[in-house]
Amino acid sequence: MAKVVVLGGGVSGHTAALYLERMLKDDHEVTVVTPNSKWNWIPSNIWVGVGKMTTKQVTFDLAPIYKRKGIKFIQGLATEIYPEGTSNHGNPFVKVKMTSTAQNGQLDDVEYDFLINATGPKLNFGATQGLGPAANSLSVCTAKHAAETADQLEKLISEMKNGEQKTLVVGMGHGTCTCEGAAFEYTFNVEHELRRRGVRENARVVYLTNEAELGDFGVGGMVFEQKGRKVTSAQWTESIFNERGVEAILGAHVEEVTENEVRYEQLDGSRSSIKFDFAMLLPPFRGVDLKAFDHEGNDITELLFMPNGFMKVDANYTSKSYDEWSSEDWPKTYQNPSFDNIYAVGIAFSPPHQISKPMTTPNGTTIAPAPPRTGMPSGVMGRVAAESIVDRIRNGRITKDHEASMAAMGAACIASAGTGSLKGTAAAMTMYPIVPDTKKYPAGGGRDLKNTTGDIGLAAHWTKAMLHFLFIYKAKALPFWYLIPE
Repeated sequence: MAKVVVLGGGVSGHTAALYLERMLKDDHEVTVVTPNSKWNWIPSNIWVGVGKMTTKQVTFDLAPIYKRKGIKFIQGLATEIYPEGTSNHGNPFVKVKMTSTAQNGQLDDVEYDFLINATGPKLNFGATQGLGPAANSLSVCTAKHAAETADQLEKLISEMKNGEQKTLVVGMGHGTCTCEGAAFEYTFNVEHELRRRGVRENARVVYLTNEAELGDFGVGGMVFEQKGRKVTSAQWTESIFNERGVEAILGAHVEEVTENEVRYEQLDGSRSSIKFDFAMLLPPFRGVDLKAFDHEGNDITELLFMPNGFMKVDANYTSKSYDEWSSEDWPKTYQNPSFDNIYAVGIAFSPPHQISKPMTTPNGTTIAPAPPRTGMPSGVMGRVAAESIVDRIRNGRITKDHEASMAAMGAACIASAGTGSLKGTAAAMTMYPIVPDTKKYPAGGGRDLKNTTGDIGLAAHWTKAMLHFLFIYKAKALPFWYLIPE
């Protein structure tokens, strides 16, 4: 009987576990190790953050799902990987620190034959002084954070109803952040809510981002073909900002957040600040704090992980200039090159480089959006890693691993710009491929114009609302869940 261990119960890890169980049934053991007791549909946290959904609507308990599906569930935090085992363990194992109320702090060794690292990111609020809910800014990265942010927004709206003028700053809390799409969504959901509540004239709404231009979204921007002409995502996005009266501060690296002020440096090297009454700033990501040791107990963390804490996979990590980057640099199988029974998917794997062009200020500060690896790509990676492991269990090492390169993968994204059954709106975007290939698609800036599209309106909002319920249905492994695409 093979033992497959999945670290992480988010989109990528949970997807992998469900597919493993479906394909392996009871013949083999599937275990999920995750520090959280609940699953969170993170894309809908932005609606929690404006008070349009509750945390209960975007989360559910994992234990009942795994019990029903025959998946072993360990609520714990993986701290160390021993890919060669030790003198006391003949098999590879992961050291886990329990996080449940009943077993909090207890340690356990969880053996595996195959390991999927889907731990997601560490929210690195500490990268910027004063950043985060424990300091001077707000967040929507977790359902709890989003609910706290909604409470603060409600207080602010009450004050604006009394005629007070307020400044709201939403965006990125560091020059190397990812998830620009989420910041965009939250900005326009806040703006929509202010209009709906009749206080928009009392609010200055500012979008602060590390993007060199609007519409970059960490993927280097997009080119759409609309009515026979090409429109860039920058032009498309700028029109939304102009229509809604939202200000934008571009190419910014936040250096410090004080109690009521954001201090930042921009690409031209200038340093500025903006005072705020409300600031929701996303943190940069890094890998979780996992260490690795060999059979004798020697530290081999550098063999498995990059300095940023994300796991090495089958990517080309050779240092190159932007002009030398290639779509072939990106991983296909998500296998660790040193241990082929270890996979890393979703945000847990280390990209070979950014997708957007990295830039440096005259002061030497790097301002470069990190590549997004969430949502649809994460789910696809989780499924593909599960399929590869299942084939290897059934057929042995000669089996070729399944592939899901982001350079050969499309993605669909629906960015909410305000919720409401009749007045809601969203920006619907598709792109193919995620990582541009300028040699194959020179006319579209590296992407296929036929499969890279953008549209905005009420229909896109209804689609996003429908996807919320569909993906929660899928994640709960309800009947025929597997028919819903990742």
